[in-house]
Amino acid sequence: MKAAEIRQTYLSFFEQRGHKIVPSASLVPAAHDPSVLLTTAGMQPFKPYFLGREKPPAPRLADVQKCFRTTDIEEVGNTARHLTFFEMLGNWSFGDYFKEESIPWGWELSTEGFGMDPERIWVTVFGGDEELGLGPDEEAIEVWRGVGVPDERIVHLGREDNFWQGGPIGPCGPCSELYLDRGPEFGGEDDRPGDDTDRFLEFWNHVFMTYDLGADGSLTPLPMRNIDTGMGLDRMAAILQDVPSVYETDLIRPLIELAEEISGRSYDEGGAVTRAMRIVADHSRGSAFLIADGVVPSNEDRGYILRRIMRRAIQQGRTLGLEAPWLGRFAERAIEIMGETYPELVAERATIARWVGDEEESFGRTLERGSELLERLVAEAKESGTSWIEAADAFELHDTYGFPYDLTKELLAEQGLSVDDGGFEELMEEQRQRSRGGSATAHGSEDLHERVAEFAMQTPPARFVGYEMLRATTGIAAVETALSVPEASPGGKLIKLEESPFYAEGGGQVADSGVLRWDGSQVEVLNVIRLGEDQVIEVGASEQEIPASSAVEAIVDRETRHATMRNHTATHLLHAALRERLGTHVRQAGSAVRPDKLRFDFTHGQGLGEGDLRAVEDRVNEWIKASRPVRWIEMERVEAERLGAMALFGEKYGEWVRVVEVDGVSRELCGGTHVANTAEIGIFKIASEGSSAANVRRIEALSGPAAIDWFREREQRLDEVGELLGSPQDPIAGARRAAERLAEAGKGAEQAQKQLLGEEAERLVAEAVDANGVKLVVSQAPLADQKQLLELANRVQSKLGGAAAVALGGAEGSKVALVVLVSKDAVERGLSAATVVREAAPIVGGGGGGRDDMAQAGGKDPEKLDEALAVARAALERAAD
Repeated sequence: MKAAEIRQTYLSFFEQRGHKIVPSASLVPAAHDPSVLLTTAGMQPFKPYFLGREKPPAPRLADVQKCFRTTDIEEVGNTARHLTFFEMLGNWSFGDYFKEESIPWGWELSTEGFGMDPERIWVTVFGGDEELGLGPDEEAIEVWRGVGVPDERIVHLGREDNFWQGGPIGPCGPCSELYLDRGPEFGGEDDRPGDDTDRFLEFWNHVFMTYDLGADGSLTPLPMRNIDTGMGLDRMAAILQDVPSVYETDLIRPLIELAEEISGRSYDEGGAVTRAMRIVADHSRGSAFLIADGVVPSNEDRGYILRRIMRRAIQQGRTLGLEAPWLGRFAERAIEIMGETYPELVAERATIARWVGDEEESFGRTLERGSELLERLVAEAKESGTSWIEAADAFELHDTYGFPYDLTKELLAEQGLSVDDGGFEELMEEQRQRSRGGSATAHGSEDLHERVAEFAMQTPPARFVGYEMLRATTGIAAVETALSVPEASPGGKLIKLEESPFYAEGGGQVADSGVLRWDGSQVEVLNVIRLGEDQVIEVGASEQEIPASSAVEAIVDRETRHATMRNHTATHLLHAALRERLGTHVRQAGSAVRPDKLRFDFTHGQGLGEGDLRAVEDRVNEWIKASRPVRWIEMERVEAERLGAMALFGEKYGEWVRVVEVDGVSRELCGGTHVANTAEIGIFKIASEGSSAANVRRIEALSGPAAIDWFREREQRLDEVGELLGSPQDPIAGARRAAERLAEAGKGAEQAQKQLLGEEAERLVAEAVDANGVKLVVSQAPLADQKQLLELANRVQSKLGGAAAVALGGAEGSKVALVVLVSKDAVERGLSAATVVREAAPIVGGGGGGRDDMAQAGGKDPEKLDEALAVARAALERAAD
């Protein structure tokens, strides 16, 4: 049975039993779930439903979810089953059916739908735990007996194997797993499920969420019992296609075949070749999926995960003798295999090719040199009899050659060596501190969020009416004093409105501000906190008690909201202009839409030149001047995607979405507030462009009155410049005249500098001494600039001719510069500039390096320059003997 048929069989089975089929969520979790970097389990997108924070679209759901895990990445390639990217088939019940339906359906689908031999299926059940105060799961045992599984094939396992919990506290419950007995050729007669042996292969887990685990270890029955099941598609495909590993299924085998074709090697060779092909196949497939879901390679968070697997694949390609560029062919093959099921791969084909190609090119440039250094470090460690390498060496591989630290550790482990994790982390932290410049991060947001979530769940969700109105008479559903945490205002309170015109922060747009008024009193709205489709308002201190369960007037600050709306629509125009100018690989990677300015982060591998910035800015202003209508409409997500509406990565969308369309410019899924016509934006100005992270750029921009103020300030400064240049009516003409005068003065200074260097070179040549046939010049020079010192040394060497060596030093303030040049004839006689610098530089408190014919160094102790030059002279004379 092919993988596509397995998916269809599974989904059809549960659709016939009242389940709503939902599409896979992105590999990038929703922004409100910061607990993980990537979607690592089938249940993860449904966490808000299990926790009761959101209502599921139906009480019964089924899906095929994309997942990505790196916890066992070192095992990928070594075993027949480990993967980073995989698909999980799942069926879910939220307070609907339970064990009595889930278990028989699992048995029916396995034996009849997939045609598995009932005599080869074993099951495990929760066998009880004294600490939890629970006995064996008799309910599950009885249901399994009822479908025909004999007691000898029902295995009781403990808490560590058959009791699921999402964390130290929270929803939990017993689980039951289905195993396939692969036969005596895979193990002994005494092997059993749960032994971690090869004979029994687990293929489906049924979790029965029954309890809430408290911090004290107590169990409280959940008000709503849930079902969560998971079946790995790759593993099921290996079973039903009767192949020994997941790599030989129709999901991955075409990638293995491509590796065989390009390398001329055979997968069946075993050892390093088989392992390398598995890694290349898995990691190239995973890379394509991550990029299609908006991840770009970087040195932080999920971008680091992508970079790590790409570079691990590239490094393994060397084992197979693959010559770059080749990684893009594997990504393309993955698109061919999976594109029909996951159309986002096809839609992002060009983006995938771009990032894969860029990463292969950039890492390829340093891979050879980094590999040589790693091989040298391994050889030195073995020669000295140590079992580890220095953390500083591992850091150099990471910092200079781009080797992910995990890759370095893995390659060292293959040689029986290790590295000091603590030492490496200290060096990384020093680098982070240098980058941060001493910035600090506040804590306490987790506490506030938990308290707000608990408060919000006490009453029905607030209905947002802020798209239609900025003022509403509404009721107060609940009032609570805010927690004493850094994010909460002193004396402030949490308010839950029945209807709210206030926009809650989300999608990059800041929350509205405003006031609540009642009976001649009012309180300021400080923050509006989003909780899925619900919201909670934080207000400031008030002399009058806020009246619970009574009417108030909720008023949004109109000026601030409209400024934010201008900037939000301008953000959509900026996004469209960047994609038009730079290419469709550009995707939003983050934003901050505020009333005073906008910030837009986007995926792009290099800085924007002046021409690009001007073109983008002009394009946005063209659309503003064209008075383009802005419309928003709610529709089914499938229809929105069919119309080409862009979704933002990291945002969670339901089946019913809001589409914002700028006529003839863009369509985006967006819940934010916007102007009705681009002309309302007024004017747009890019204030800055720079790097936000690796392969992510950041633009900050202004619109409306803020942009006008920017231009007025620039005009005032230009007038001041005109006054200073003596040309108030035409500052540009004055600047041109000043530039011409500076250029003339610069030419004179340059000529004088050349004359000075020539005279100094003549003086130094006159001081040359003979050392066994080698002319030596070792002296202080009246220069501290490295470039000028090198030019002077070149002049001296040229005038000396033949076998010659020049060592010059200069100092200014606390800065020291050293330069050593050795002619070709002198190098052949054994003199080395690099050796001289290595001896002399430490004396002035510096370091440097170079080649035999030229070396340079810097230092910070000018008082010891004479001593350093004396060491340099002695080293040259020694070598000349």
